[in-house]
Amino acid sequence: MIAVIIPSFNVKDQILGVLSGIGPEVGRIYVVDDACPQGTGKFVKENCADPRVDVLFNPKNLGVGGAVITGYKKALEDGCRIMVKLDGDGQMAPSLIPKMIDPIVRHAADYVKGNRFYDLYFLRKMPAIRRFGNSMVSFISKMSSGYWNIMDPANGFTAISASALKYLPLEKIDRGFFFESDMLFRLNTIRAVVWDFPIPAEYGDEKSNVRIYKILFQFPFKYLNCLFKRIFYTYFLRDFNIGSLELVLAFLFFSFGFIFGGIHWIESIKSLHPATAGTVLLAGLPVILGFQSFLAFLHYDVANIPEKVITDIEA
Repeated sequence: MIAVIIPSFNVKDQILGVLSGIGPEVGRIYVVDDACPQGTGKFVKENCADPRVDVLFNPKNLGVGGAVITGYKKALEDGCRIMVKLDGDGQMAPSLIPKMIDPIVRHAADYVKGNRFYDLYFLRKMPAIRRFGNSMVSFISKMSSGYWNIMDPANGFTAISASALKYLPLEKIDRGFFFESDMLFRLNTIRAVVWDFPIPAEYGDEKSNVRIYKILFQFPFKYLNCLFKRIFYTYFLRDFNIGSLELVLAFLFFSFGFIFGGIHWIESIKSLHPATAGTVLLAGLPVILGFQSFLAFLHYDVANIPEKVITDIEA
């Protein structure tokens, strides 16, 4: 059974239109009222007669991630096999759900997400500042998540298989607007296969709940935290491979070159005697070797994208 989870906060004006657009392929629809000041959940109960709709209420605002996780848990309890996350503001087309879940149905992917950058035509409706910001965030997310083949990480139109979802530590996933990016990091730790799905960018008169200042101050540290955790989990805790060796060598070469070079540079300043050519070579060569080792690690990391879906592993 396919389920749709709709986190709801200040989307009272758009929610009924979103619900009416969901096709018969969906068996359950979970509208999660995240302590919405507009009373979206109550509004849906009073105005929507669709028997598939189940309204869930968070007693306090948990953020978009917290609302989605509430829906995920309920969908798992009800035995749903595929869970689609759909925003309630009308920016995402419910008519695309059958195509989005197709890779999961065919056991080709564990997680599918929207990508507004796939087609240049799709980007015409996206403001220039958003295009630039999303491009920068996408590159940073590639490094932190390990999915170098994925673009538009903050896109909230997603689908996940129950097989992959049950392996994720839902209690640890970010509850706020970093939810989608943190999901990619967590999916990589379980070696889930992630696909991009082309979708158009739609912008209407809805108001975004995103606070730019929070993103600017919080996201860089969260991405950095994910990056270090991913490297440790992937290359040292769960496995030690050629990529691990290349990273260790890069660190050792860089460290020796900078420390050795720094010490002799300071000594040359104090003594007013320039360092010899041999000293400069002995300091510079390890740095060059370290840079080459790091490039080799990056090449390995880019190629080390999960390829076997979890449903096949379980089978």
